[in-house]
Amino acid sequence: MCANTDADADTDDSNHVVTAFLRHRGDVLLLRRSDEVGTYAGQWGGVSGFAEGRPDEQVRAEIREETGLEDDAVSLVRSGRPVEFADPDLEREWTVHPYLFDCETREIELSEEHDEFEWVAPTESLEGVGDDRETVPELWTAYERVAPTVRSIAADGEHGAAYLSVRALEVLRDRAGLLVAERAEGEATPSPRDGERGAREPGVDPAAEWDELTELAGRLLEARPSMAVLRNRVNRAMADADDRDRDAERAGAPAVLESALSNVDRALSADADAAATASDRLEGSVATLSRSGTVLEALETAEPSRAFVAESRPAREGIGVAERLAETTASTVTVHTDAAIAHVLAREDIDQAVVGADTVRPDGSVVNKTGTRALAVAADREGIPVSVVAATDKVSTREDVNLESGERSAVYDGDAPIDVANPTFDVTPADCVTEIVTERGALEPSEIERVAEEFRGLETWRAP
Repeated sequence: MCANTDADADTDDSNHVVTAFLRHRGDVLLLRRSDEVGTYAGQWGGVSGFAEGRPDEQVRAEIREETGLEDDAVSLVRSGRPVEFADPDLEREWTVHPYLFDCETREIELSEEHDEFEWVAPTESLEGVGDDRETVPELWTAYERVAPTVRSIAADGEHGAAYLSVRALEVLRDRAGLLVAERAEGEATPSPRDGERGAREPGVDPAAEWDELTELAGRLLEARPSMAVLRNRVNRAMADADDRDRDAERAGAPAVLESALSNVDRALSADADAAATASDRLEGSVATLSRSGTVLEALETAEPSRAFVAESRPAREGIGVAERLAETTASTVTVHTDAAIAHVLAREDIDQAVVGADTVRPDGSVVNKTGTRALAVAADREGIPVSVVAATDKVSTREDVNLESGERSAVYDGDAPIDVANPTFDVTPADCVTEIVTERGALEPSEIERVAEEFRGLETWRAP
């Protein structure tokens, strides 16, 4: 948990430590503490150290020292409420300040404070779930303080739908893993009810676990109603786990844990494959807006000769895309206001418009960040093909989509008695979309209905 010597621990702040969980592709980095540290040698933990001064600054210093990763290789997701506990063996009281960072790579350089590292699902740190690694005290508690939740997914206005769908699967995975661990500890309550899934074993109630996890899945489905990919991926995870013929040992939480783990991998592979398909079809100069991780990956791989990026208000995530492309590609990058989209498409030599999607409706129309419709309509007017890059999981089973709105104050915070419209998503008609580039290849809008019908088959797990 902390990487300093016992001598260092005698300072005023010796009981305050920082612990950072670095996340990459759904896994977190665990490090085994070496004999060079003064406490918890041989045990596994996150990146950690004594909080000397400000924890928010110290945690980044610890990441640099213990992994060799510079600040631009990690991005802070959130910090959590401190975890306080006493260790009677050491006769110390600890206050752990937890942090979660997204990490761009799994390649790290260990310091002498650790002798081994692994990237694993966080649930593997739980006794009875993974390889039973001995972890530092309260590691799971610290992780839970920064782990994704239904609330954090609902409130996230920065990341795209694909990113948030993986976070939703992580929520399912983490809760199912905790229930599996409780089984191992004998904390689950047996149920005498008849007619439930599987045979009964002492201390095991798969039906109660399933009920709890289906309730959680239901809340995840409604967290971001405009994002079909989140619904489809949660539906697939639950449908894969809903095997009524499983025995008690495998039914309930173990089934959901196994399914969530495999579906995280499947989702990430689908997004990567869609980006790879798109990168092979991008050339010349392109126009884009907002921040789609799949589109950004495709652009970084393809390195178009020039990229025009709308700033994408109110969060202005397009600025981050423009900066990223300028740093990682040889493309000439131009950023412009959202209102200038039509002007730029009419005046500049642009070969292709490429955007992401939060949802693709069964009729082939596309729900995405506000401004996408303006870009597509203007591109169609200029004869510029419009490519939508999205895994097929983003195809909705519903004709109607709930379009989210942003805060009133992002548009107007004055005192005049005027109404404010701040839609954060709009709908681009199918006839303004040239192709939808997926992990299955490039699809025409007219081909989307059969994909939607396939996904309707995943919704049966919610039936009585």
